[in-house]
Amino acid sequence: MRTTELATLATDIMSKSSCEYGDIRLCNYRTQNLTARDRSLANLSDNVSSGFGVRVLKDGAWGFAASYSLTTAEVKRIVALAIETAKGSGLSNQEPVRLVPVPAYQDKYTTPIKINPFEVSIEEKAELLLHINEKLLAFGERGIKKAYSFLRLGKEDKTFASTEGSLIEQIIYRSYPGFGCTALGNGDAQSRSYDRPPLNLGYEHIDKSDLLANVNRVAEEAIEKVRAPDGPSNIHSNIILQPTNLWLTIHESVGHPTELDRVYGYEANFAGTSFATTEKLGKLQYGAPWINLVADRTQPGGRGTTGYDDEGVKAQRWYVVKEGILVDYLTDRETAYRLGRGSSNGSAYADNWASPPMVRIPNLGLEPGVPGGSHTATLEEMIADTEEGILIDGMGSFSIDQQRRNFQFGGDAFWQVKKGKVVGMLKNVTYHSNTVDFWNSVDAIGPRTELQQCGTNMCGKGEPMQLAQMTHGCVPVRVRDIKIGLFS
Repeated sequence: MRTTELATLATDIMSKSSCEYGDIRLCNYRTQNLTARDRSLANLSDNVSSGFGVRVLKDGAWGFAASYSLTTAEVKRIVALAIETAKGSGLSNQEPVRLVPVPAYQDKYTTPIKINPFEVSIEEKAELLLHINEKLLAFGERGIKKAYSFLRLGKEDKTFASTEGSLIEQIIYRSYPGFGCTALGNGDAQSRSYDRPPLNLGYEHIDKSDLLANVNRVAEEAIEKVRAPDGPSNIHSNIILQPTNLWLTIHESVGHPTELDRVYGYEANFAGTSFATTEKLGKLQYGAPWINLVADRTQPGGRGTTGYDDEGVKAQRWYVVKEGILVDYLTDRETAYRLGRGSSNGSAYADNWASPPMVRIPNLGLEPGVPGGSHTATLEEMIADTEEGILIDGMGSFSIDQQRRNFQFGGDAFWQVKKGKVVGMLKNVTYHSNTVDFWNSVDAIGPRTELQQCGTNMCGKGEPMQLAQMTHGCVPVRVRDIKIGLFS
C-alpha cells in the first residue's frame, strides 16, 4: 500500500478505538556524509532509514509505538500496541493531557531547491573535498599540518496523518559544507575553520567558489593564531561578536530556556530546566529594549524551516523576546494548552520515525538594528567606536548551567581591538556572563545588511537523545563590560 493509504488505515483504526486523538508519521530519511582528512577520503556513508511512528491519546495519557515494517498488518499491530501503551501510561498519570485545537490540513510541502544533492556524483563531491585539503596543506612549510573538509547532505520524506483529518506530505532537503586546518608552532597547536552554515537548500549551497576563496584566509589565520599571545584573564572587557559566534549564545541562552516543556520540567533529566518560568512572561527584562528575538519556521533556507511541524501545525513566525521583554515560548499542542493558549506555535519535532515529537527550538534569530537607530552600527563602526575590546568569530567550547542562567563561551578566532582598530590576534579567550545580564549589556547591533543565517545541524535533547537542526540568523553585536578568562 502507498504511505497515504497506510496513514488513512491507521487513523481510521484510532478513530474507532475511542481515542481522544491519534496520529501517524510515515518517514524515509536519507543522509549522505563525506569527510576528507589530509589527502584521503576518511569517511563516506549513504544511509536510508524508513518506518513509522504512531501516537495515541487515550483517557488523557499518551501511548507511542513504532516499526520499520510498512505493511497493513504491521500498521494494525502498532496502532493496537500504542493504544495498550496509553492505557498503561494512564495508570500513573497525575494530570490528563489536553491538546489545543489545530485545523485539519491536506497539503504538500517541498523545500525549494535548484540542484538535488543526491544527483551529484560521489566522485565530484570527493574531488572538491580533496582539492580543498590540498590547498590547505600547501601551507605546510609555514605550519599547517592537518586539514579536513566535509559535506553533510540530507533528505526527509514524511507523511503525517491525524484523527482530526490532516494528511500532510513533506520533503525536506538539507545541505552543509565546511573545512578547517590545524597549525603547529611554538610548542602549540591551534585550529581555524570555515563553513557555509547548515541550511535547507540543495547542492547549490555547496558553493565551490566561495569555499575555495576562503581557504587561504583560514590557513593564514591558523598560522597567526598559533603564534598569537593568550587572551587576557580576570578582567572585564567589551566584546564584539560576529554572527558566527553569537548564534550559539542565542541557541543556548534564549532557545533552550524558552522551550516550554523544559520550563515545565517535562524534559529535565538530560539538559535541565529553565530560569524563564511562566510567572515572568510579559514581565522579564530579558534584554535591552533594542533586543528582538523572533522564532520563524517559514524563513527561506532556514534549517528549521518546514511547511508543518510534526503535530500538523502550520509553520509560523512569532516574537519570543520583543523590545527586550520575554513575550512567548516555544510550544507544542500539549504545553500550549497548559499555558492557556488557544493554539500551538508549531515547535514539535521528532528526529526519527521511531521517536515521539517533543518541543524543539525552531529557527530563532536576532532582529537587526533599526535603520538610523541610536544603537544600530555596522561592524566597522563598532570597532571604530571601541577603545578596548575583543572581536570574536566562530564557534568554540561552551558551557551553561542547567537552568540556562550562567554561561561561558569561547570562539574560533579572536582579535584585540585598541583605540578603534584591530591590532592582532589572540588565542584561548573565553567570555562569561549571566543570560539576562548579557542581553541587557548589548549596546550596539548590526544592520540588516550584515545579517547571516548561522546555526546548527546537531542539537541534542531528550532521553533517549534526539537530534534537531535550526538556524539562528543574527547580526554583529557589541556587549559592554563582560568577564574574560578565569576569575579568582
